[in-house]
Amino acid sequence: MSEANVNPNSVSDIPVERQVLSEGSLSIGLTLPLLRAGNIVVDFEEQVALASLADELGYRALWVRDVPLNSADYPDPVGHLDPWVWLGALASHTRNIALVSGAIVLTLRHPLHIAKGAVSVSTLSRGRFILGLGSGDRPPEFAAFGQDSDQRREIYRTHWETVAAALNVTSRIIPDRIQADTPAFFLLPRPLAAVPLLAVGSGGQSVDWIARNAIGWMTYHREPQIQRARHSMWRAAVDRLPAGAFRAFGVAMRLELGADANEPATPIPLGYRTGRRALSSLLRDMRENGTHHVSFNLTSERPVREVLEELAAEVLPEFHSDQRQRV
Repeated sequence: MSEANVNPNSVSDIPVERQVLSEGSLSIGLTLPLLRAGNIVVDFEEQVALASLADELGYRALWVRDVPLNSADYPDPVGHLDPWVWLGALASHTRNIALVSGAIVLTLRHPLHIAKGAVSVSTLSRGRFILGLGSGDRPPEFAAFGQDSDQRREIYRTHWETVAAALNVTSRIIPDRIQADTPAFFLLPRPLAAVPLLAVGSGGQSVDWIARNAIGWMTYHREPQIQRARHSMWRAAVDRLPAGAFRAFGVAMRLELGADANEPATPIPLGYRTGRRALSSLLRDMRENGTHHVSFNLTSERPVREVLEELAAEVLPEFHSDQRQRV
């Protein structure tokens, strides 16, 4: 590969969004933290080691959640690090895998702070960051931040516009207020390519709005019939875009991988318990039906490293045979 064709801020000459979301292909990622079933205490030193292992094994993406506050009635008892701090650490301990926020709560953070964080992670990771954005769905959390949850749809749209403008190649800062002496602001460092924006959940928006404004739509796994209906709705929205436009469809799925490779797939909430052979069959069907990325939220009783290595050896090769070009 000629040095003249290499972006010095990227590990690959392929844009990060195409390494993860490519037409006709299905890639596989992982949602952090990676814990054995029943474990809610996170050893983040171990998580860094597992993230580095996932990078070496060829997974395409690591997903990091944004959970600002916990409460006794919140169903997720795991303590999550601040996503920007966590993404910065992951950027310095991985080389090739994409880093994705799944998702920054766009309604509870100032959009210019989000843009600064995204530029920072993109720079540290040499162009490996995809900014996934969500709207949040817990009214008490909105109240804690002084926001009205009934306004989240409008806040989501206006904040998205500000973030998108700041992260474009021709970056533009949209101030909240403009005074007579307001200077022209800009972000430094400047990214050499636009940071891609991905809608995680609907954010209260129509699929047409998402298709016009995002590189794709990431949703939770649902029962196949419901998922087919959602995907059909999404494809119709994409078809209404100018000819040739590509917008990806991705799924976050719980996975309990059984030790028996031949164990049939059994539905569990938001995913499946299955052996690796039935899992491969499920993934083939998803790819055939137009899913471009699956992020596994592991819930297995087995050691996490063992599960990662089995999936990498027995499942990933079929779906990641189009190995990324590397500089």
